[in-house]
Amino acid sequence: METKNIKAFGTEAAEAALKTLDIKRRAVQAHDVEIEILYCGICHSDLHSARNEWHGTIYPIVPGHEIVGRVTKVGDHVKGFKVGDLAGVGCLVDSCRECEHCKNDLEQFCDEGNVQTFNSPDKHLGGQTYGGYSQSIVVDEGFVLHISDKLELSAVAPLLCAGITTYSPLKHWKVGPGQKVGIVGIGGLGHMGIKIAKAMGAHVVVFTTSLSKTEDAKRLGADEVVLSTDETQMAQHARSLNFILDCVSAEHSIDSYLNLLKVDGTLTLVGAPMDPLPVTSFSLILGRRSFSGSLIGGIAETQEMLDFCAEHNITSDVEVIGVNDVNDAYERLLKGDVKYRFVIDMASLK
Repeated sequence: METKNIKAFGTEAAEAALKTLDIKRRAVQAHDVEIEILYCGICHSDLHSARNEWHGTIYPIVPGHEIVGRVTKVGDHVKGFKVGDLAGVGCLVDSCRECEHCKNDLEQFCDEGNVQTFNSPDKHLGGQTYGGYSQSIVVDEGFVLHISDKLELSAVAPLLCAGITTYSPLKHWKVGPGQKVGIVGIGGLGHMGIKIAKAMGAHVVVFTTSLSKTEDAKRLGADEVVLSTDETQMAQHARSLNFILDCVSAEHSIDSYLNLLKVDGTLTLVGAPMDPLPVTSFSLILGRRSFSGSLIGGIAETQEMLDFCAEHNITSDVEVIGVNDVNDAYERLLKGDVKYRFVIDMASLK
């Protein structure tokens, strides 16, 4: 297959810093869309993968799955995009398309295993897929998303992961007016959860370990802010919430939040702590409560989320950086030193 070389930013080893690399992209096929990448968000999973903390990285790796850009070429059979359109690519670039889940627009749960935007087997060129820390990307039309021109593009990029990760469970568990919804943690995911839950019409209660984040949580849309280390404040919300979105990736007490749910309430985990989280049986059975998890969303739902955010003027709070600042950004990310998402201006790679 014909290919072309482009510049990218990645690493060749877990202990090595990210640097400029040359990678190959396939020539545009009949159903492909080529996108010049304008901005790419930095997700915490980029850092985990680059440093092989999830023990599956194949090097070299080029991270990035929060991609927005402009279409530069389309295949002969592409119907939904034309040159010049704004377009986005999220966490997935392909799936089997034949299993029960793919046919129900749940490509994230593909039985055959979906193809992720980076560090996933590349069925076209062999080797691994390379992500959005790069000049351009070529993706099948079925996994390309339309991006509104009404919003700031750099602030749209994180919606492709953080946005859909929070939107999907809020939509699935039918969050809306008349419901009291808890958001645990104010970070890259949590700050999007606050904005989206509020736009859906819910009364939003934010739980944080940092009193200093109170005013920011209210700026983001929170109706109430609770210091989760204060037993009195927590007790005041016992059995009061319909749904809790848990965005924390560190060790924390699930029981303390399950006890805040009403009968038939649900706590959904979208954070990814490395160690198991213990749950006491009585926290579940005494209120017929549910403890669940959620993983991004399918392509159709991701487009729905982008349209919802455009309608409600929702974007991520971002700090735009140049590509040469990525290594420093990773270190700051580990310290929680960002409000609330780093986004790379990919023009800096040229």
